Amino acid sequence: MADAAATGVDRGAVPLLPTTVVGSYSVPEWLERLKTDFYQHRLSRQHLDEMHDVAIKAALKDQERAGIDIVSDGELRRDNDIDYILARMPGVRVPNTAKAYYYDYYQAMVTDPLPGGDSVQLGLVADFTFTRGQTDRPIKFSFTGPFSLSRQISNEAYSDDADLIRALAHILNAEAGRLVQAGAQLLQIDEPFLAGYPDQAKLAVEAVNIVTDGVAANWGLHVCYGNRYARPSWEGHYDFLFPAVHDAAVDQLVLEFARKGYDDLRLIARHGWDRSLGVGVIDVKTEDVETADLVASRLRRALESVPPERLVVNPDCGLRHLPADVARKKLRAMVQGATQVRREVSDQPGNGADDEEGARDQADRLDSGGR
Repeated sequence: MADAAATGVDRGAVPLLPTTVVGSYSVPEWLERLKTDFYQHRLSRQHLDEMHDVAIKAALKDQERAGIDIVSDGELRRDNDIDYILARMPGVRVPNTAKAYYYDYYQAMVTDPLPGGDSVQLGLVADFTFTRGQTDRPIKFSFTGPFSLSRQISNEAYSDDADLIRALAHILNAEAGRLVQAGAQLLQIDEPFLAGYPDQAKLAVEAVNIVTDGVAANWGLHVCYGNRYARPSWEGHYDFLFPAVHDAAVDQLVLEFARKGYDDLRLIARHGWDRSLGVGVIDVKTEDVETADLVASRLRRALESVPPERLVVNPDCGLRHLPADVARKKLRAMVQGATQVRREVSDQPGNGADDEEGARDQADRLDSGGR
C-alpha cells in the first residue's frame, strides 16, 4: 500500500481506536418518498439530486456532531446496495427502470461480455468530490464488491459466473483508480452476499484482489450477514472466510459482532489475522440504543484478541434502516464508549498517553496498511 506521503493523510487526523461508520446512514422518510416519486415519474432527476445533496450534508453533520473520526456520505444517493452501480455499467441491461418502491432491486441482465474497465466510468468520483467539499474529516468511501453485484445479474453472456465476477471487478478497479486520483484514501469493498455463498470465498477474494490491484489506497473489506430491512439474510460464523481471506489484498476486515456476539473473535485470533479489524460494537438491527458502558465492554472484549493499534470501531453494518434520532444516539454512545476505552489503553504502562505514539501507529495503519 501507499505510504503517508503518497496518500497525503495527516498522521494526526485519527486517534487510537478510531471511530467510523460502515457506509450507509439513516434514510429520511421524506427522501424515501421523493426517491419513489422519481421512479414513478413524478419528480425530476435534478430535483432528486438536489435533495440528495441536502441529505448528505445533514448526514455528515450528524456524524461530525457525534464525534465520528472517519465519516461517509451515508450512501444516500444509492437506492440499495446494488442498483446504483449496475445501472451505470455499460453492458448491464435494465429493461424496466420503473420501481413501485425505490428500495426494490432492478431486474438486471448481461447478454454480452462487459466492456473493459478503463472505458467505463461509474460516476463515483463526483460523489466523493462532493463529500470531500463538505467535511474536513477523513472520509471512508465504500462500494459493493463484484461478487455481490453478480448475485443480482442474470448472466447470459458468460459460460462461467466467475468470468462475470472478474469482469465486474476490472470495472471497479478502474473506478477505484479514478477515486484515488480524486483524493480518496480510504476505500471499502462491501460483500454483503458472500455469507450466503460461503463456498465462494476463494473466488470472492480473487475478485477483491482485481479491484484493489495497483490502487494506492487503504482498503477495507466488509462482510456481514445481510441487512435488508434490518434483518439478517443468513446466519453462521466467519470461519468460512479463512484461509482464503489471508490472500486478500486489503488492510482491514470490517465485521459484524454486536448482534451475533464476540465468539468469532477467537476465529480471528486462531487464524492469525494480522491486519486491522473493524469491530462491530453497535447492533443496527435493533432500535434499542446501546449505552457507552456496553460499547466499552464490547471493545474490551475485542482487545483480548486484537491489539489496540489494529482495532477500528464501527457499527455492525450500515445505519440505513434506523430512524435518524436512533442512529444519532447510537453513534454518540459508540464514540463515548470508544473514548472511555481509549483512555484506559493510553493509561496503561508503555502506551504513552502524552507522546500519542499509539495514535500515530494507528494512523500509519490507516495510511499505509498492515500487510
